[in-house]
Amino acid sequence: MTEKQKTVAIIGASADQTKYGNKSVRAHIKQGWKVFPVNPKETEIEGLPAFKSILDIPEKIDRISVYLPPKVSINLLDDFKKVAPSEVFFNPGADSPELIEKAIAKGLPAAVACSIIDLGERADDY
Repeated sequence: MTEKQKTVAIIGASADQTKYGNKSVRAHIKQGWKVFPVNPKETEIEGLPAFKSILDIPEKIDRISVYLPPKVSINLLDDFKKVAPSEVFFNPGADSPELIEKAIAKGLPAAVACSIIDLGERADDY
């Protein structure tokens, strides 16, 4: 039996290869994840179609990796909850005590950690 490919939505994915929202897309691809970049201003990131909202993704999402300022992300928590991911990474700089508190209160499996490091990769390598 083959294992299902894990899926990840990169919230705040970027077409700019110097940004962590792009490095995360590339790191997840390298590790075999099916990546769904989410950025309402982009149509394509690293050759993948970019989605305007996480709710537009037509597949079950295992992981959400967030690269947005907390004041933006706090308004997306209900959307994250609807997607019912196994984990939500609030990457360094994308977290705040209020955001994490609200995410946990909504029952989201929130982690304040770098999703790139969690993959066993280093952002500096991208």
